Amino acid sequence: MSERKTITPTHRYRNNDKLIGIGNTFWNMSEEHGVAGIVGDLADGVLTTPEGHRFVNFTVCSYLDLDTHPKVIDGAVDALRRFGVLDHCIPRTRVQTPVLLELEESLGELFGAMVISAISTAAASTGLLPIIASGHLGNGTRPLMVFDKNAHVSLANAKPSCADESEVVTCRHHDLDFLEDMCRTYERVCYVVDGSDSLGGYAPVKELAELQDRYNMLVFYDDSHSLSAYGERGIGYVRSHSPVLDERTITVATLSKGFGAGGTAILLDGYPLATRRLIERFAGPLGYSQKMNAAAVGAALASAEIHRTDELTQLQGRLRSNIALFDSLLATEQSGSTYPIRVVPMTDETVVDAAQRVFAAGFYTSPVFFPIVARGTAGLRVMLRAGQTEEQIRRLCAVLVEAGARPAAALPEPVAP
Repeated sequence: MSERKTITPTHRYRNNDKLIGIGNTFWNMSEEHGVAGIVGDLADGVLTTPEGHRFVNFTVCSYLDLDTHPKVIDGAVDALRRFGVLDHCIPRTRVQTPVLLELEESLGELFGAMVISAISTAAASTGLLPIIASGHLGNGTRPLMVFDKNAHVSLANAKPSCADESEVVTCRHHDLDFLEDMCRTYERVCYVVDGSDSLGGYAPVKELAELQDRYNMLVFYDDSHSLSAYGERGIGYVRSHSPVLDERTITVATLSKGFGAGGTAILLDGYPLATRRLIERFAGPLGYSQKMNAAAVGAALASAEIHRTDELTQLQGRLRSNIALFDSLLATEQSGSTYPIRVVPMTDETVVDAAQRVFAAGFYTSPVFFPIVARGTAGLRVMLRAGQTEEQIRRLCAVLVEAGARPAAALPEPVAP
Protein backbone atom coordinates (compact mmCIF):
# COMPACT_ATOMS: atom_id res chain seq x y z
CA MET A 1 0.00 0.00 0.00
CA SER A 2 1.46 3.36 -1.03
CA GLU A 3 1.92 6.09 1.51
CA ARG A 4 -1.01 8.45 1.64
CA LYS A 5 -0.42 12.14 1.02
CA THR A 6 -0.66 14.79 3.70
CA ILE A 7 -1.87 18.29 3.00
CA THR A 8 0.40 21.28 3.41
CA PRO A 9 -1.64 24.49 3.67
CA THR A 10 -0.56 27.53 1.66
CA HIS A 11 -1.93 30.07 4.17
CA ARG A 12 -2.01 32.64 1.38
CA TYR A 13 -5.20 34.28 2.61
CA ARG A 14 -6.05 32.61 5.90
CA ASN A 15 -4.24 30.83 8.73
CA ASN A 16 -6.59 28.96 11.04
CA ASP A 17 -3.67 27.38 12.90
CA LYS A 18 -2.65 30.84 14.04
CA LEU A 19 -6.16 32.27 14.47
CA ILE A 20 -7.48 29.40 16.54
CA GLY A 21 -4.23 28.41 18.18
CA ILE A 22 -3.70 31.84 19.72
CA GLY A 23 -7.20 33.31 19.76
CA ASN A 24 -8.91 30.36 21.39
CA THR A 25 -6.71 30.71 24.47
CA PHE A 26 -8.17 34.16 25.08
CA TRP A 27 -11.71 33.00 24.33
CA ASN A 28 -11.38 30.13 26.80
CA MET A 29 -10.03 32.50 29.43
CA SER A 30 -12.92 34.88 28.81
CA GLU A 31 -15.50 32.14 29.18
CA GLU A 32 -13.82 30.71 32.30
CA HIS A 33 -13.85 34.19 33.87
CA GLY A 34 -17.52 34.73 33.02
CA VAL A 35 -17.07 37.49 30.43
CA ALA A 36 -18.03 35.47 27.33
CA GLY A 37 -21.04 33.28 26.66
CA ILE A 38 -23.16 35.33 29.05
CA VAL A 39 -26.94 34.75 29.10
CA GLY A 40 -29.21 37.54 30.28
CA ASP A 41 -32.79 38.83 30.04
CA LEU A 42 -33.17 42.49 29.01
CA ALA A 43 -35.62 44.80 30.77
CA ASP A 44 -35.51 48.62 30.92
CA GLY A 45 -31.94 48.71 29.61
CA VAL A 46 -30.55 46.30 32.24
CA LEU A 47 -29.64 42.66 31.70
CA THR A 48 -30.12 40.02 34.39
CA THR A 49 -28.39 36.64 34.35
CA PRO A 50 -30.13 33.44 35.52
CA GLU A 51 -28.07 33.80 38.73
CA GLY A 52 -29.58 37.26 39.34
CA HIS A 53 -26.54 39.40 38.42
CA ARG A 54 -27.70 42.72 36.93
CA PHE A 55 -25.52 44.67 34.51
CA VAL A 56 -25.61 47.41 31.88
CA ASN A 57 -24.25 46.26 28.52
CA PHE A 58 -21.71 48.75 27.15
CA THR A 59 -20.90 46.59 24.13
CA VAL A 60 -24.02 47.02 22.01
CA CYS A 61 -23.87 48.35 18.44
CA SER A 62 -27.36 49.87 18.52
CA TYR A 63 -25.88 53.34 18.97
CA LEU A 64 -29.23 55.14 18.96
CA ASP A 65 -31.11 52.38 20.85
CA LEU A 66 -33.49 52.01 17.92
CA ASP A 67 -33.55 48.22 18.34
CA THR A 68 -35.77 48.70 21.40
CA HIS A 69 -37.77 51.64 19.99
CA PRO A 70 -41.52 50.91 20.27
CA LYS A 71 -42.15 51.97 16.65
CA VAL A 72 -39.47 49.59 15.39
CA ILE A 73 -40.87 46.69 17.45
CA ASP A 74 -44.41 47.49 16.27
CA GLY A 75 -43.16 47.73 12.68
CA ALA A 76 -41.84 44.17 12.83
CA VAL A 77 -45.08 42.81 14.26
CA ASP A 78 -47.29 44.80 11.85
CA ALA A 79 -45.31 43.55 8.83
CA LEU A 80 -45.88 39.93 9.82
CA ARG A 81 -49.61 40.55 9.98
CA ARG A 82 -49.68 42.64 6.80
CA PHE A 83 -47.72 40.22 4.63
CA GLY A 84 -48.94 37.03 6.32
CA VAL A 85 -45.61 35.21 6.07
CA LEU A 86 -42.29 35.31 7.92
CA ASP A 87 -40.07 34.22 5.04
CA HIS A 88 -41.40 33.21 1.62
CA CYS A 89 -38.52 30.79 1.13
CA ILE A 90 -37.66 31.03 -2.55
CA PRO A 91 -34.98 33.06 -4.38
CA ARG A 92 -36.30 36.51 -5.26
CA THR A 93 -35.14 35.92 -8.84
CA ARG A 94 -37.95 33.37 -9.10
CA VAL A 95 -40.84 34.72 -7.02
CA GLN A 96 -40.96 37.52 -4.47
CA THR A 97 -43.50 39.27 -2.34
CA PRO A 98 -43.58 43.09 -2.60
CA VAL A 99 -42.14 43.51 0.90
CA LEU A 100 -38.47 43.77 -0.18
CA LEU A 101 -39.26 46.16 -3.01
CA GLU A 102 -41.14 48.42 -0.61
CA LEU A 103 -38.15 48.53 1.72
CA GLU A 104 -35.60 49.08 -1.05
CA GLU A 105 -37.66 51.97 -2.44
CA SER A 106 -37.86 53.55 1.02
CA LEU A 107 -34.13 53.12 1.70
CA GLY A 108 -33.30 54.33 -1.80
CA GLU A 109 -35.07 57.60 -1.10
CA LEU A 110 -33.49 57.88 2.34
CA PHE A 111 -29.90 57.32 1.21
CA GLY A 112 -30.16 58.74 -2.31
CA ALA A 113 -28.94 55.57 -4.02
CA MET A 114 -30.14 52.39 -5.66
CA VAL A 115 -30.53 49.93 -2.79
CA ILE A 116 -30.45 46.15 -2.85
CA SER A 117 -31.18 44.38 0.41
CA ALA A 118 -29.42 41.31 1.77
CA ILE A 119 -29.79 39.09 4.80
CA SER A 120 -26.44 40.25 6.22
CA THR A 121 -23.40 42.34 5.37
CA ALA A 122 -21.24 39.21 5.33
CA ALA A 123 -23.55 37.67 2.72
CA ALA A 124 -23.50 40.88 0.68
CA SER A 125 -19.70 41.17 0.69
CA THR A 126 -19.24 37.45 -0.01
CA GLY A 127 -21.44 37.79 -3.07
CA LEU A 128 -20.33 41.17 -4.41
CA LEU A 129 -16.53 41.06 -4.12
CA PRO A 130 -15.93 38.12 -6.51
CA ILE A 131 -18.00 39.71 -9.28
CA ILE A 132 -16.07 42.93 -8.74
CA ALA A 133 -12.85 40.93 -9.03
CA SER A 134 -14.01 39.46 -12.34
CA GLY A 135 -14.91 42.90 -13.68
CA HIS A 136 -18.60 42.09 -14.05
CA LEU A 137 -19.49 44.71 -11.44
CA GLY A 138 -17.46 47.72 -12.53
CA ASN A 139 -16.22 48.77 -15.95
CA GLY A 140 -15.39 45.31 -17.29
CA THR A 141 -11.73 45.43 -16.22
CA ARG A 142 -10.47 42.88 -13.70
CA PRO A 143 -9.02 45.06 -10.93
CA LEU A 144 -6.17 44.29 -8.57
CA MET A 145 -8.05 43.57 -5.33
CA VAL A 146 -6.32 45.42 -2.48
CA PHE A 147 -7.67 44.47 0.95
CA ASP A 148 -6.90 46.76 3.86
CA LYS A 149 -5.02 44.86 6.58
CA ASN A 150 -7.67 45.85 9.15
CA ALA A 151 -10.66 45.09 6.91
CA HIS A 152 -13.40 43.28 8.79
CA VAL A 153 -13.27 39.50 8.67
CA SER A 154 -16.48 39.47 6.60
CA LEU A 155 -14.48 41.27 3.89
CA ALA A 156 -11.21 39.37 4.32
CA ASN A 157 -13.01 36.03 4.02
CA ALA A 158 -13.71 36.84 0.36
CA LYS A 159 -10.01 36.89 -0.56
CA PRO A 160 -9.81 33.27 -1.81
CA SER A 161 -12.83 33.57 -4.11
CA CYS A 162 -11.56 36.92 -5.41
CA ALA A 163 -8.15 35.33 -6.05
CA ASP A 164 -9.78 32.90 -8.48
CA GLU A 165 -10.84 35.89 -10.58
CA SER A 166 -8.03 38.40 -10.13
CA GLU A 167 -4.87 39.17 -8.16
CA VAL A 168 -5.28 39.81 -4.43
CA VAL A 169 -2.93 41.72 -2.13
CA THR A 170 -3.17 43.10 1.40
CA CYS A 171 -1.91 46.57 2.32
CA ARG A 172 -1.16 48.30 5.59
CA HIS A 173 -4.03 50.16 7.22
CA HIS A 174 -5.05 53.15 5.07
CA ASP A 175 -1.75 53.06 3.14
CA LEU A 176 -2.43 55.73 0.53
CA ASP A 177 1.11 55.63 -0.89
CA PHE A 178 0.84 51.90 -1.56
CA LEU A 179 -2.55 52.37 -3.20
CA GLU A 180 -1.20 55.05 -5.51
CA ASP A 181 1.74 52.84 -6.46
CA MET A 182 -0.68 50.04 -7.34
CA CYS A 183 -2.85 52.46 -9.33
CA ARG A 184 0.19 53.46 -11.37
CA THR A 185 1.10 49.80 -11.95
CA TYR A 186 -2.26 48.16 -12.68
CA GLU A 187 -4.95 49.05 -15.18
CA ARG A 188 -7.47 49.24 -12.37
CA VAL A 189 -7.47 48.82 -8.59
CA CYS A 190 -10.26 48.03 -6.14
CA TYR A 191 -9.60 48.95 -2.51
CA VAL A 192 -11.62 46.99 0.06
CA VAL A 193 -11.88 48.79 3.39
CA ASP A 194 -14.14 49.63 6.32
CA GLY A 195 -15.66 53.08 6.00
CA SER A 196 -16.06 52.96 9.77
CA ASP A 197 -13.90 50.55 11.74
CA SER A 198 -15.32 48.14 14.29
CA LEU A 199 -12.53 49.26 16.65
CA GLY A 200 -12.94 52.98 16.13
CA GLY A 201 -12.13 55.45 13.37
CA TYR A 202 -13.08 56.36 9.81
CA ALA A 203 -11.52 55.73 6.41
CA PRO A 204 -9.77 58.69 4.70
CA VAL A 205 -12.60 59.01 2.19
CA LYS A 206 -11.57 62.40 0.79
CA GLU A 207 -8.00 61.27 0.11
CA LEU A 208 -9.35 58.06 -1.43
CA ALA A 209 -11.66 60.12 -3.61
CA GLU A 210 -8.62 61.91 -5.02
CA LEU A 211 -7.17 58.55 -6.07
CA GLN A 212 -10.54 57.60 -7.53
CA ASP A 213 -10.56 60.75 -9.65
CA ARG A 214 -6.91 60.44 -10.66
CA TYR A 215 -6.78 56.73 -11.45
CA ASN A 216 -10.41 55.56 -11.73
CA MET A 217 -9.89 53.46 -8.59
CA LEU A 218 -12.88 51.55 -7.26
CA VAL A 219 -13.51 51.58 -3.50
CA PHE A 220 -15.64 49.01 -1.70
CA TYR A 221 -16.67 50.31 1.73
CA ASP A 222 -18.29 48.55 4.66
CA ASP A 223 -19.79 51.51 6.50
CA SER A 224 -21.90 49.51 8.94
CA HIS A 225 -20.78 51.20 12.15
CA SER A 226 -21.59 54.76 11.08
CA LEU A 227 -25.01 54.21 9.51
CA SER A 228 -27.69 56.07 11.50
CA ALA A 229 -25.16 57.31 14.07
CA TYR A 230 -23.58 59.77 11.61
CA GLY A 231 -24.80 62.26 9.05
CA GLU A 232 -27.99 64.00 8.07
CA ARG A 233 -30.83 61.47 8.14
CA GLY A 234 -28.23 58.92 9.31
CA ILE A 235 -26.70 58.36 5.87
CA GLY A 236 -23.33 57.37 7.39
CA TYR A 237 -19.78 58.66 7.19
CA VAL A 238 -18.94 57.65 3.61
CA ARG A 239 -22.02 59.21 2.03
CA SER A 240 -21.59 62.33 4.17
CA HIS A 241 -17.97 62.95 3.13
CA SER A 242 -17.02 61.22 -0.11
CA PRO A 243 -17.21 63.51 -3.15
CA VAL A 244 -17.22 60.40 -5.38
CA LEU A 245 -20.65 58.85 -5.16
CA ASP A 246 -20.90 57.13 -8.52
CA GLU A 247 -20.11 53.74 -10.01
CA ARG A 248 -16.58 53.96 -8.53
CA THR A 249 -17.92 53.70 -4.95
CA ILE A 250 -19.86 50.72 -3.63
CA THR A 251 -21.01 50.66 -0.02
CA VAL A 252 -22.55 47.95 2.13
CA ALA A 253 -23.98 48.77 5.55
CA THR A 254 -25.85 46.62 8.02
CA LEU A 255 -29.31 47.58 9.20
CA SER A 256 -28.84 45.65 12.45
CA LYS A 257 -26.52 48.08 14.27
CA GLY A 258 -27.39 51.78 14.49
CA PHE A 259 -30.42 51.30 12.25
CA GLY A 260 -31.96 49.00 14.86
CA ALA A 261 -33.56 46.47 12.52
CA GLY A 262 -31.93 43.59 10.63
CA GLY A 263 -30.43 42.78 7.25
CA THR A 264 -28.18 44.93 5.07
CA ALA A 265 -28.38 47.65 2.45
CA ILE A 266 -26.14 47.65 -0.63
CA LEU A 267 -25.83 51.24 -1.85
CA LEU A 268 -25.11 51.74 -5.56
CA ASP A 269 -24.75 54.98 -7.50
CA GLY A 270 -24.63 55.40 -11.26
CA TYR A 271 -25.38 51.78 -12.11
CA PRO A 272 -28.16 50.78 -14.55
CA LEU A 273 -31.11 48.64 -13.54
CA ALA A 274 -29.45 45.66 -15.23
CA THR A 275 -26.87 45.69 -12.43
CA ARG A 276 -29.60 44.81 -9.95
CA ARG A 277 -30.45 41.72 -11.98
CA LEU A 278 -26.78 40.72 -12.24
CA ILE A 279 -26.34 40.96 -8.47
CA GLU A 280 -29.56 39.14 -7.67
CA ARG A 281 -28.63 36.29 -10.02
CA PHE A 282 -24.89 35.85 -9.50
CA ALA A 283 -23.76 37.48 -6.22
CA GLY A 284 -23.62 34.23 -4.26
CA PRO A 285 -25.86 34.32 -1.16
CA LEU A 286 -27.86 37.22 -2.61
CA GLY A 287 -29.30 34.80 -5.16
CA TYR A 288 -30.19 32.09 -2.66
CA SER A 289 -33.48 31.68 -0.82
CA GLN A 290 -31.95 33.71 2.03
CA LYS A 291 -33.22 37.25 2.32
CA MET A 292 -34.57 39.64 4.91
CA ASN A 293 -37.72 38.22 6.44
CA ALA A 294 -40.93 40.20 6.85
CA ALA A 295 -40.28 41.08 10.50
CA ALA A 296 -36.84 42.52 9.70
CA VAL A 297 -38.29 44.43 6.75
CA GLY A 298 -41.11 45.86 8.88
CA ALA A 299 -38.64 46.95 11.55
CA ALA A 300 -36.42 48.57 8.90
CA LEU A 301 -39.37 50.40 7.32
CA ALA A 302 -40.31 51.82 10.74
CA SER A 303 -36.71 52.81 11.44
CA ALA A 304 -36.47 54.51 8.05
CA GLU A 305 -39.45 56.69 9.00
CA ILE A 306 -37.75 57.68 12.27
CA HIS A 307 -34.68 58.64 10.20
CA ARG A 308 -36.85 61.17 8.37
CA THR A 309 -37.84 62.99 11.58
CA ASP A 310 -36.25 65.33 14.09
CA GLU A 311 -36.13 62.45 16.57
CA LEU A 312 -33.10 61.05 14.77
CA THR A 313 -31.27 64.37 15.13
CA GLN A 314 -32.08 64.42 18.83
CA LEU A 315 -30.82 60.86 19.30
CA GLN A 316 -27.60 61.67 17.44
CA GLY A 317 -27.16 64.68 19.72
CA ARG A 318 -27.52 62.57 22.85
CA LEU A 319 -25.01 60.09 21.45
CA ARG A 320 -22.46 62.85 20.78
CA SER A 321 -22.95 64.19 24.32
CA ASN A 322 -22.32 60.76 25.80
CA ILE A 323 -19.20 60.32 23.67
CA ALA A 324 -17.88 63.69 24.84
CA LEU A 325 -18.60 62.82 28.48
CA PHE A 326 -16.71 59.52 28.18
CA ASP A 327 -13.74 61.29 26.54
CA SER A 328 -13.65 63.84 29.36
CA LEU A 329 -13.16 60.99 31.82
CA LEU A 330 -10.98 58.40 30.06
CA ALA A 331 -8.07 58.60 27.60
CA THR A 332 -8.18 56.39 24.50
CA GLU A 333 -6.75 56.62 21.00
CA GLN A 334 -10.25 57.44 19.74
CA SER A 335 -10.71 60.44 22.08
CA GLY A 336 -12.07 63.49 20.31
CA SER A 337 -13.69 61.54 17.47
CA THR A 338 -17.42 61.46 16.77
CA TYR A 339 -17.08 57.71 16.47
CA PRO A 340 -19.13 55.82 19.14
CA ILE A 341 -16.57 53.06 19.81
CA ARG A 342 -13.72 53.38 22.29
CA VAL A 343 -11.01 50.78 22.99
CA VAL A 344 -9.63 51.12 26.51
CA PRO A 345 -6.01 49.86 26.34
CA MET A 346 -5.03 46.84 28.40
CA THR A 347 -2.39 44.15 28.06
CA ASP A 348 -2.82 40.52 27.01
CA GLU A 349 -2.17 39.59 30.62
CA THR A 350 -4.69 42.00 32.20
CA VAL A 351 -7.55 42.36 29.69
CA VAL A 352 -9.67 39.38 30.79
CA ASP A 353 -9.23 40.13 34.50
CA ALA A 354 -10.14 43.77 33.87
CA ALA A 355 -13.30 42.72 31.99
CA GLN A 356 -14.23 40.48 34.91
CA ARG A 357 -13.80 43.32 37.43
CA VAL A 358 -15.95 45.62 35.30
CA PHE A 359 -18.63 42.95 34.95
CA ALA A 360 -18.69 42.33 38.70
CA ALA A 361 -19.31 46.06 39.17
CA GLY A 362 -22.45 45.89 37.01
CA PHE A 363 -21.21 46.66 33.49
CA TYR A 364 -20.18 44.63 30.46
CA THR A 365 -17.29 45.72 28.23
CA SER A 366 -16.02 43.08 25.85
CA PRO A 367 -12.34 42.10 26.03
CA VAL A 368 -10.78 42.25 22.55
CA PHE A 369 -7.61 40.33 21.74
CA PHE A 370 -5.91 38.56 18.84
CA PRO A 371 -7.18 37.91 16.19
CA ILE A 372 -9.81 40.61 16.81
CA VAL A 373 -6.93 43.08 17.23
CA ALA A 374 -3.20 42.85 16.52
CA ARG A 375 -1.15 40.91 19.05
CA GLY A 376 -0.11 43.05 21.98
CA THR A 377 -2.91 45.61 21.54
CA ALA A 378 -5.62 44.06 23.72
CA GLY A 379 -8.27 46.26 25.30
CA LEU A 380 -11.84 46.62 26.49
CA ARG A 381 -14.25 47.70 23.79
CA VAL A 382 -16.86 50.24 24.87
CA MET A 383 -19.81 51.29 22.71
CA LEU A 384 -21.46 54.58 23.59
CA ARG A 385 -25.20 54.89 22.99
CA ALA A 386 -27.81 57.61 23.06
CA GLY A 387 -29.79 55.95 25.86
CA GLN A 388 -26.98 55.63 28.39
CA THR A 389 -27.29 57.93 31.39
CA GLU A 390 -24.62 60.29 32.70
CA GLU A 391 -24.54 58.33 35.96
CA GLN A 392 -23.93 55.04 34.12
CA ILE A 393 -21.06 56.51 32.09
CA ARG A 394 -19.42 58.13 35.11
CA ARG A 395 -19.69 54.95 37.18
CA LEU A 396 -18.30 52.84 34.31
CA CYS A 397 -15.32 55.15 33.85
CA ALA A 398 -14.56 55.07 37.57
CA VAL A 399 -14.57 51.26 37.50
CA LEU A 400 -12.38 51.22 34.37
CA VAL A 401 -9.81 53.45 36.08
CA GLU A 402 -9.76 51.04 39.03
CA ALA A 403 -9.16 48.23 36.50
CA GLY A 404 -6.15 49.97 35.00
CA ALA A 405 -7.50 52.48 32.46
CA ARG A 406 -5.86 55.89 32.15
CA PRO A 407 -8.06 58.85 33.19
CA ALA A 408 -8.30 61.81 30.84
CA ALA A 409 -7.23 64.14 33.66
CA ALA A 410 -7.96 63.73 37.36
CA LEU A 411 -9.92 60.77 38.61
CA PRO A 412 -13.67 61.33 38.36
CA GLU A 413 -15.60 61.90 41.54
CA PRO A 414 -17.23 58.62 42.68
CA VAL A 415 -20.96 58.42 42.15
CA ALA A 416 -23.16 56.46 44.52
CA PRO A 417 -24.71 53.32 42.97
